[in-house]
Amino acid sequence: MRGGDARTEALFSYVSCEARVPRDHPLRVIRSIVNEALAALSPEFEQLYAKSGRPSIPPEKLLRALLLQAFYSVRSERQLMEQLDYNLLFRWFVGLSLDAAVWDVTVFTKNRERLIEGDIAAQFMAAVLNQERVKALLSDEHFSVDGTLIEA
Repeated sequence: MRGGDARTEALFSYVSCEARVPRDHPLRVIRSIVNEALAALSPEFEQLYAKSGRPSIPPEKLLRALLLQAFYSVRSERQLMEQLDYNLLFRWFVGLSLDAAVWDVTVFTKNRERLIEGDIAAQFMAAVLNQERVKALLSDEHFSVDGTLIEA
């Protein structure tokens, strides 16, 4: 029997982003590694931001979003914000709820620049690479790069 093509739009969703991501998805392991590194950098984040004023984009969410941009070759921050708006995997990895508003791209860019100027991005990568479970994956013996990346 053929099913109907009826459109149903629910007012509420009872399924979380967490439930939508498969248990064996590679981003699950990466997210736990990233979260461990971000927890270690929390004191650095405190020093970088003012104690009063409007809250900024949380640096943890911003760094997770930048990782997704690199992992999935998202060409621009504008496209990254678009992906964050409708991609449940991206929302889950970054830590946005299903109904959370996505940031304005200019605000995201300004906050990213603050992290780069504050040397947080380099500290973040160092914190990731210094974890024992990551060190086991690294080797000095061999390195390869796609030739198109060298051209770019």
